[in-house]
Amino acid sequence: MPRAIGFLLGLVMLAGLAAVAVAVRRSQQATVARTRLFEHASRVRTDPAAELTDNTVRNRRSPVLRRYWWLGIPVASAVVGFLSWALAIPWPYLTAIFVMILLCVGQVDAILLQVRISKLEQQLADSIDMMVAAVKSGAGLQSALESSVRQARKPWAREADQLVRSIRFGEDPVSALGSLSERLPLESVLLFAQTLAVNWRVGGRLSITLANVGRTVRDRIELSRRMYAMTTQARLSVISIIVVTYFIGALIWRNDPERMSGFLLSAVGQAMVSVGMLLQAVGIVWISSMSKPRF
Repeated sequence: MPRAIGFLLGLVMLAGLAAVAVAVRRSQQATVARTRLFEHASRVRTDPAAELTDNTVRNRRSPVLRRYWWLGIPVASAVVGFLSWALAIPWPYLTAIFVMILLCVGQVDAILLQVRISKLEQQLADSIDMMVAAVKSGAGLQSALESSVRQARKPWAREADQLVRSIRFGEDPVSALGSLSERLPLESVLLFAQTLAVNWRVGGRLSITLANVGRTVRDRIELSRRMYAMTTQARLSVISIIVVTYFIGALIWRNDPERMSGFLLSAVGQAMVSVGMLLQAVGIVWISSMSKPRF
């Protein structure tokens, strides 16, 4: 009987990990699709040797998009090791705790990444507004770009300053804008870079085009904020259910500690509690994935 329960527990854990792997795989596929979209759009370059560069997109990616989810592995390993050494917790609970910590660190990293991206897009919209004002006052495209960079703030100021330096040192403006989109493979940055690249090649009424781009970027920011506000209730509901679960467990432990300890130390109790913890972690990842805005 204990072997059957252990086997069933292992199957459930594998199923939960498979579901998490599928979610991560879909996220990676979306990232690859956006990268390929940029590569297809950036073929307006005139230099054929530009495609033979040795630096990959990953190596040149901006620090704004840097991920730190891997920190969950040493953190979870340290916590699980300490609990195993100090409290001698059974391995099903340790496995569930390891997975929960790993997924929670990944969710925190995703939230911080979204905060950095939102901040950069807001600063990009402000820079576009300053460029529109400079162009309407009679300044050229490069002068307006340099003027907006001087008044920008980090993290967008660092990326825009690198763009201005590349153009000032003699690099082709279209190639420099393509490099900017490679470092920041975001839809708003891609739209901004392509608008400037087309204007640099063929000219046109830049003030009107940039104003439309700035309006589009701000509309995307506003839509993302509305979607975040609309999904706040669902996220709070999930968190409340999880907190209530552990509160009820603590209450039962206080009223009848002997029976509760016997249940937690039994094979059935270990299987049920560890599977419940894993399903809670999967639910957190699932609701977070559903509440992310996709354009």
